[in-house]
Amino acid sequence: MLVLFETSSGYAIFKVLNEKKLQQADNLYKEFISPDEANKFIKLKHFQKFEDTTEALAAATAVVEGKVSKKLKKILKKAYAKDIHDELAVADAKLGNAIKEKTGIACVCNNAIHELTRGIRSQMNELITGLPEKEMSAMALGLAHSLSRYKLKFSPDKVDTMIVQAISLLDDLDKELNNYVMRCREWYGWHFPELGKIVSDHLVFVKTINAIGMRNNTSSTDLSSILPEEVEAEIKEAAEISMGTEISVDDIENIKYLCNQVIEVSNYRTELYEYIKNRMTAIAPNLTLLVGELVGARLIAHAGSLLNLAKYPASTVQILGAEKALFRALKTKHDTPKYGLIYHASLVGQSNPKNKGKISRMLAAKTSLAARVDALGEESNTDVGIDGRAKLEIRLKSLEEGHMKKISGSAKSSAKFDKYTNQSQVRTYNPDTDFVVGKKRKREEDTSVIAEANGKVILLVSVI
Repeated sequence: MLVLFETSSGYAIFKVLNEKKLQQADNLYKEFISPDEANKFIKLKHFQKFEDTTEALAAATAVVEGKVSKKLKKILKKAYAKDIHDELAVADAKLGNAIKEKTGIACVCNNAIHELTRGIRSQMNELITGLPEKEMSAMALGLAHSLSRYKLKFSPDKVDTMIVQAISLLDDLDKELNNYVMRCREWYGWHFPELGKIVSDHLVFVKTINAIGMRNNTSSTDLSSILPEEVEAEIKEAAEISMGTEISVDDIENIKYLCNQVIEVSNYRTELYEYIKNRMTAIAPNLTLLVGELVGARLIAHAGSLLNLAKYPASTVQILGAEKALFRALKTKHDTPKYGLIYHASLVGQSNPKNKGKISRMLAAKTSLAARVDALGEESNTDVGIDGRAKLEIRLKSLEEGHMKKISGSAKSSAKFDKYTNQSQVRTYNPDTDFVVGKKRKREEDTSVIAEANGKVILLVSVI
């Protein structure tokens, strides 16, 4: 049996001298306590050194990905020029399957082989001669640095890192903007409290303060570029009879500085939203068509990456973002939540409160499929997103109109459903409703006599 051992300096192939001992030993690492015992058990047959770090990086990348490089193919052909019938022991089963497909060499990978490679690693300096220990450690350090740079640069999982950071920043900006605007409203409200009730939009309110300044300047300030004429006239009337307190010039300067900060952050938020929109359209077009840019970006950020989101089932995607409510419901044995982040999608928002759970479940199924197509699909098309959204809109319309048939449920609910919806429109003739006028009067007299007789009998029984 031959053993393939990958090092940072090159490929090494060893010959196992005692295969029976390899199959019977429970802990092969004990056999490599000293170099002499290791040399008795295993022997170096061939060693191919890498020329530079670039070649070592290419070989290490191929081994990590489970592929057979050209250099490894040549080494195996040289090693198996004479020992054609020997098996090859490898530490990675994926690499062993690739070697078997490319070269036809039978490969073995089990716990005994792992112990064997562990022992070879412990006595590598003694088994591989001709390489100084300093040179091998330097090659190992250089290969580690190069491999780390390669993984960071070409990893497919890092494509959506920018989206995760951007949506997190967008949420932080929203929180800070709300705090700044509330502080500005409260601060300027001491001077002109009526303005906050007239202007409800935060950005327009801040621009109005920045244009007016002191309350006394309202009548001489032109606000036509910011507000409609009716609102401008209302503000000027309110400024004349305002009950606010007087403030100094330093106060209004600080308030204006805060207003400028709010305007700048709002403009940056708009640019950041456009950036997220473009990145989501490029990276996850099907997911964007189904749930929108912001909800799709939040789902990716919550999952960690688009690939992680693609691995989740539809039931997990549906409640993603509502983990606290889910575990609290499981702990208290209450109803579990119907939706998480997906609640903010436009399709769920359009539906009635009764149908939100159904729409969110159907949308989660389509979202999970769209995420898998975006993450693992080779071609970047939007067919899945367009078809899924069209089907969901048709289903939503049928639910809203009440034309959806009941498929499952208890016998009581299905009977109630049939009572109101599955009524036959064909009416049959009922002969019992026919009568003659004389017979009807006679029938009524007969029934009154019988009722009177029954009453006497009941009274007689009660007396007895």
